[in-house]
Amino acid sequence: MGFSKGDKVSWNTSQGKTHGKVLERRTSDFQFEKQKFTASQDEPVYIVESDKTGSQAAHKESALEKAS
Repeated sequence: MGFSKGDKVSWNTSQGKTHGKVLERRTSDFQFEKQKFTASQDEPVYIVESDKTGSQAAHKESALEKAS
């Protein structure tokens, strides 16, 4: 599957489904907002930005869905 920079995606939050876009694809371990993330070529982590709030978050590919 995989996503590219600029792709429209959605993901679940405690407030419900959120829509936004992919800002970056990470394929090595990194720290984001004081949390450590494990990423690899096989299991990338994406930095996404909410359309509604502009907040950024990091999510595994499995947590994201392609949005129209």
